Amino acid sequence: MTLPVIFLMGPTASGKTQLAMDLHDHLGAEIVSVDSAMIYRDMNIGTAKPDNQQLARYPHRLIDLCDPSESYSAAGFRADALAQIVEIHGEGKIPLLTGGTMLYFHALQNGLASLPEADTTVRAKLLAEAEAEGWPALHARLAEVDPVSAQRLNPNDAQRLQRALEVYEVSGRTLTEHWAEQEKQKLPFPVLSMAVMPQQRAELHKRIEQRFHIMLEQGFEAEVEALYARGDLHVQMPSVRCVGYRQIWEHLEGNWDRNTMIEKGIIATRQLAKRQVTWLRSWPDLHWLDTHDRNLRDNALKLLDSVII
Repeated sequence: MTLPVIFLMGPTASGKTQLAMDLHDHLGAEIVSVDSAMIYRDMNIGTAKPDNQQLARYPHRLIDLCDPSESYSAAGFRADALAQIVEIHGEGKIPLLTGGTMLYFHALQNGLASLPEADTTVRAKLLAEAEAEGWPALHARLAEVDPVSAQRLNPNDAQRLQRALEVYEVSGRTLTEHWAEQEKQKLPFPVLSMAVMPQQRAELHKRIEQRFHIMLEQGFEAEVEALYARGDLHVQMPSVRCVGYRQIWEHLEGNWDRNTMIEKGIIATRQLAKRQVTWLRSWPDLHWLDTHDRNLRDNALKLLDSVII
């Protein structure tokens, strides 16, 4: 039998954590967090991180990895998650990856192309050449070195033409070669992709608002105040930009009053949920589950039977 991997996705406040814990109880599955906010230590309430009692019963891997002053990338997550999957499979268990950071899920599922960083000197040169010769001339040049990319790009698609030529000039390898390398990184085991959320968007909005107020009652503001008082963090850091944290941070800096902070925090969380749902709607082979389905766990287990080989 080839053990699968479960992707349990969904927008924020949709009930992913509860379903993950139910599946852990029934399957003995090992939970791996896929959350770009839960990776930070001392950021517990605003990330809806399971509390110590829950974590004792339902251990979550890949949480509390970094100090809020540190950065973490999708590539770092992919490497860490793959190591966890191999370890869990080696124990004869099913890895249950759950969270709302769709970029992390995408990186794990599809791999990452090792594209070079932007080079301002090369870009300036290409722009100057385009102004002198026109973008169709640069498209013809791309066709000589990377005909596959040239075929899919419009001769006047300035931004993508520039990037394709820049990648070639900086790395000596074409975009097509980079994407082929990424294709080889796809996962070698069966994946069951599920998403849980309420059927009605209004219900999700209600859950988001309720949870934000609960977080405030639990001490969310004091949590951010402690981070603010450290003095080594600022609003442009990925940790502080997390939804909810940024709005309270701005309140602490005097940019708006508490009521405005609460309103903006709820709106930002709704916007995050909207982006997550947009990602999910394009996710291949995704099985949707209703948060309020009385047979939610059993229906998820039935889906799992279809991917166990």
